[in-house]
Amino acid sequence: MKSSNATTKRMQKFMVEKVAPVSNKISNEPHLAALRDGLVNLIPYTVIGGFSTLLASPPVNPQLVKPTNWFFDFLLGWYYWAKANNRMLLVPYNLSIGIISVYVVLGIAYQLAKHYKMPAFSTCLVSLMSFLCIATPPSMTKSGQWIINIAGLSSNSMFAAIIVALVSVELTHWMSKKKLTIKLPATVPPNVAAPFEAMLPLVINVLFWMLLDGLSNVWLHTGLTNIIFSIFQPILHVGASLPAMIFLCELALTFWFFGIHGDNMIGAVITPIITANIAQNMQEYAAGKPITNIFANNFHFIFGEAVVYCAILWSMLIFAKSSQLKALSKFALPANLFNINEPQVFGIPTVMNLFTYIPSFICILIDLPIAYYATKLGFINKTVLSLPWTMPAPIYAIISTLDWRAGIVWFLEFFIDLAIIVPFMKMYDKQLIEENEKKEGSKARNK
Repeated sequence: MKSSNATTKRMQKFMVEKVAPVSNKISNEPHLAALRDGLVNLIPYTVIGGFSTLLASPPVNPQLVKPTNWFFDFLLGWYYWAKANNRMLLVPYNLSIGIISVYVVLGIAYQLAKHYKMPAFSTCLVSLMSFLCIATPPSMTKSGQWIINIAGLSSNSMFAAIIVALVSVELTHWMSKKKLTIKLPATVPPNVAAPFEAMLPLVINVLFWMLLDGLSNVWLHTGLTNIIFSIFQPILHVGASLPAMIFLCELALTFWFFGIHGDNMIGAVITPIITANIAQNMQEYAAGKPITNIFANNFHFIFGEAVVYCAILWSMLIFAKSSQLKALSKFALPANLFNINEPQVFGIPTVMNLFTYIPSFICILIDLPIAYYATKLGFINKTVLSLPWTMPAPIYAIISTLDWRAGIVWFLEFFIDLAIIVPFMKMYDKQLIEENEKKEGSKARNK
């Protein structure tokens, strides 16, 4: 036991002194932080777009469902109402998921501009115009009207939006440092001078990106956004594979074990992947096409970490006898219902606790493959809706996939996890009882 404790302490010291500083540098690297935080800002728009898609495309087939009861009557009524009002219902979707790359470029440019203490609003507009020039340049119809095709602003252009946002802000920042801007006299009010200061960076950025796009069309016979998508598409597929997701989730769990915020550590890697995937899935669902991606939005969390923490909590609620775990389980229950697990993380605690780390590690190795292959083999639908992560996990699983069988898979994982976790938590509970008894005995002797 002493040897085990000494090894754990050495590992903790190594993580804190060697790994944590590197991880924090990576997590707080300005470009990765801007990418992570900028994409997190998209959550409300993907949620609105998801509900718009659901309203406009009810999960019902009128050829299979007949009005034999009140529920089927409701579904059929919903279907025909949505069909009659489809154009109106899809407006929020078209202005969120349909042009998601616009929000991507604005969100990332804003976060990076804030880091450099630049005028965030004008910098965002420079990045946006640069992106629009290559993603969807206006074209003239036969009737002489100028139009913008929003297809160029969808999820396929997300990675181009990321690149343009980062590079255009860097270029604007470099020009600002070199004082390559139009400077007006100090007597001119700041609100009047600011637009003139942004003018030269805007011109240079627009010319730079239009030149790259033009050369791409001449030499490679396709636009710059398509080139960038072709480069990132293999990375997207590899990053969204089952082995990659298991590795990232286990890595986050390991960071948490050593007291480092695991979700922040992997956020810059995983957020672009799951955001692009859910945007693509929602576009395919709205168009009535087959859904492509399994790991989209919070699929990895709902069928992974959320199941594990629920199993840990219920193992305490049912089996704990120590005063500490009994009190904690009742206190943590309301938060756990909404996927807020900090009371358990710091209350049990799970930090440097092998009794929770080992079974959690095993459970994720089991849970993610179960959910993945249940989806791949068609037992449950793929994720097509973006929902707030605080929605109760089983309900989230059902609504995000529009499939009640997702709830069955979630509870199957829950009972498997519970069976794995209970023996470990019983051992930990017994250890706490023994420690409390020793403390009580020590107090009695001191009296």
